[in-house]
Amino acid sequence: MVILDRTRIETGEATRPPGVRVSRGYRVFQVVNALILTGIVVATLYPIVNIVARSFSGDGYIRSGKVSLIPRGFNVTTYKAVLSNGAFWTDYRNTVFYTVVATVVAMFLTTCYAYVLSKKDLRGRGVLVGVAVFTMFFSGGLIPNYILVTTMGLRNSVWAIALPNAVSVFNLLVMKAFFEGLPAELEEAAAIDGLNTYGTLWRVVLPLSKAVLATMVLFYAVSFWNSWFTAFLYMDRSDLFPVTVYLRNLIAGATTSTSVGFSGADAGVAGANIQSVTIILTTLPILAVYPFVQRYFVSGVTLGAVKG
Repeated sequence: MVILDRTRIETGEATRPPGVRVSRGYRVFQVVNALILTGIVVATLYPIVNIVARSFSGDGYIRSGKVSLIPRGFNVTTYKAVLSNGAFWTDYRNTVFYTVVATVVAMFLTTCYAYVLSKKDLRGRGVLVGVAVFTMFFSGGLIPNYILVTTMGLRNSVWAIALPNAVSVFNLLVMKAFFEGLPAELEEAAAIDGLNTYGTLWRVVLPLSKAVLATMVLFYAVSFWNSWFTAFLYMDRSDLFPVTVYLRNLIAGATTSTSVGFSGADAGVAGANIQSVTIILTTLPILAVYPFVQRYFVSGVTLGAVKG
């Protein structure tokens, strides 16, 4: 048994054939690449850490610009007020419901459409692909879409959020490329065993597509979770708003610290960091879920993109 040294593994020496030396240019590339990636990580994490610090800081420190990465004037008053606010939890429940329903609808339609487009012997396949790609560059516009949704009676319902954005062409093309890369012999064997098209898709294709399916679920879920304009446009009842509209109203000043649940001196304490608290509570579920699907995310996008 050969035991590899940890240092050789981390530097990549364990993957090279014996006797092969690393050039100076490659070592320079490794250093530059590490510096660039470190800079990207810092640039990505700084806003998140700053928002967390602001959410636990006092109003005066935030307004004076003294909060960067460490909370100043530590307090959790805003968290207590927001978490005890009934309107916030109502909007949060709406967001979860809208995201789940819209993601299920989007995955069903995208999977069926992509599986059909992956069949190279399908008549009219080029037309179907062209129709999908056409919508990436041209749309009916805001007013026609609003008239269509209103005429169909979808306003103030989950379908106003789920149906207009049910199919993302980018996700469709990635999934189509993934399906095209699956061995055709598997489907031929399934047909010999007596499975029809739906049985082949459900019992053969989908079990082999967990990576791309998890990736598409993540894409759609994040998109619907963060979406606020569609609900803001098609819903006029505050009890139907998602939490992103709640956050938008805070930023726009339509919702104040007093309406959230503060009164007297506490309202001044929460005035500057209430937006940060709501941002943290809004994005926390996605941040918590992402690490569990990250490995599927990387493999799914890679496998679906390189075959296009």
